[in-house]
Parts: sequence; C-alpha cells; structure tokens
Amino acid sequence: MLGLGITLVFGLGGILNLALGVFTVIAILLVVELTASVPVVLAAVFAIALTGGLGIVLERSVLQLVYRSEGDERLLLGIFTTLGLSIALQGALSLRYTGEFAVPVEIPSVEVFGAFIRGSSLVIIVLSLVILLAMYLFFSRTYTGLATRTIMQDETGAVYCGIDTSRMRTFVFVLSIVIAASAGILYGLSFETNVAGAFNLTITAVIVSIVGGVTSILGVVVAGVGLGILTTFLSAYLGSYISTIALFGAAIVTLVLKPEGIQ
Repeated sequence: MLGLGITLVFGLGGILNLALGVFTVIAILLVVELTASVPVVLAAVFAIALTGGLGIVLERSVLQLVYRSEGDERLLLGIFTTLGLSIALQGALSLRYTGEFAVPVEIPSVEVFGAFIRGSSLVIIVLSLVILLAMYLFFSRTYTGLATRTIMQDETGAVYCGIDTSRMRTFVFVLSIVIAASAGILYGLSFETNVAGAFNLTITAVIVSIVGGVTSILGVVVAGVGLGILTTFLSAYLGSYISTIALFGAAIVTLVLKPEGIQ
C-alpha cells in the first residue's frame, strides 16, 4: 500500500515523496490520542481524515512550488522538498513522542486447522485486500481513475483531452496520503513503531515502487506482495538483517536487469 502511494505521486506529478512514511506515523499517533475519547474504529476514521486534510494543506502550499519546475529539476526539487518536510515533521513529533507506540486494541487469535493465527494479522490481510481491490476498481472502472492513468501515461495527451492535471495531482496526492494513513493504522495493529521509524517505512515503500515499476500500479501491488512474502520467510529463518539485505538486493537487481520494473 505504501509502494502504491509512492507510485501514484511519482507517476502523476514526477515527485518522489520521501515524506510518505511520516504520514503513516501521524495516523497511528492520532489513533492513539483519539482512542482516549472515541472507539478505535471511529478513531481510525478520524485519523485518516485528519491526515488527508494535512496532505491537502501541504500539497496546496509546499508542493505547488515544486510543480512549477519540469523534468529532472522537478524530480530533484521534489526529493529535497519532501525529505526536508519529513525531517521537519519527524523533529516536531519527536518533541512529544519519544517511545514506542501502536494502535491500542487487542484482537484475539484464531485457530485455523490446529494453528493459531494472530487476529490482527487476519484483520490486516482482509482490510488490505479490500483496499487494494477498491483501488483496482477505482483505477479501472471510474472516470477519475482512468483520467489518472491517462496522465501517468501521457500528460500532454491528457491535457488535450480536457483533463485538469493540476486538480488531479492534488486529488492523487491526497489519495496517496489516505492510503499511507490506512497502511500505518493496519501496521500499528501488529507492530510497535516510533517517530524515527517513519523513514524506514518510506524506504521500504520506495523499494517496492522501484521493483514494481514506478509508473505501474499493478506492478507495485505484485511487487509489494512478493517482497512481503520473501522478507517474511527470510526474517523467520535467517533473521531480519538478511531480509533487509534481500530487500535492497531486489531493488538493485531490478534496476540492473529490468529498470522499468516488473510491471
């Protein structure tokens, strides 16, 4: 899901959003804060909405300056801008949140054919599939989704077709933030993280996007699932250090042998 967020913004606007992981952490923190007053499901909805609202503010202010440039200049300016934004947000968050945190909810394990599976893992799998299916239907069956894919393939042609590329960039950026917020909350169901962990999430998302093809929505989904399975097994049998090396190795091999990604 995070890789999809990277791909959408890069494919549509030519910006590599290195601040994406911060939004996942912000969403988890909002859930932690809001569950003191409302049920966790409602807290998750509010957290996603608030994080998306922050995305709108940043896109309409900071990123509009980046969109004025073109080509490689936009790419480099986007990298430095979003990286600086990530550092600034992480610094602000670290002033208040210094420890580990997760979504405060207990989901009982489920027995399946004699094996106990964590309830949080089942919830993550089901909701992730639902979200990815919704994204597939959106990009393949709706006018807005098809317009997005048109801009990613040929921005000049999209303009001639009457598509408002500026408005679509804003929509897709906010959509990527909403996806990242949803992914963060799901991640927080099973794992603890901290403010500094935001950058690790971003790097993982970038690697998934590279392997899948930075302009291919389907390729990123396939790469995300494949790399997730690979790193899970390697981490279980060989340790997290080897799984991290394998993740970076997959990105390097892809760049060398198939720069356009698996598509």
